[in-house]
Amino acid sequence: MKNLEGEKNIRKGSQPKVRVFITVSCPYCFTLMEFLKEKGIEFEEIDVSKDEKARDEMIKKSGRLEAPIIEIDGQIVAGFDKEKICKLLDIKE
Repeated sequence: MKNLEGEKNIRKGSQPKVRVFITVSCPYCFTLMEFLKEKGIEFEEIDVSKDEKARDEMIKKSGRLEAPIIEIDGQIVAGFDKEKICKLLDIKE
């Protein structure tokens, strides 16, 4: 099922696969991860400042070098776009 923007809707009750590409010096990365923890969302943290292969993967998927990049069941969100992240994860604010 797709919405008007073509983003995949995630079914309630299922845990989506969430990956967060970060750098340790990025305040937005820290804020994003704290937000996900507060909402009970499990995620894989990937530090692209220490992992060149992961950095290349992040750039290939997002077209960007800046962190954070969050991947939710294959959907890419650049930056801490709270509205889009909440929509993809079905989080009610």
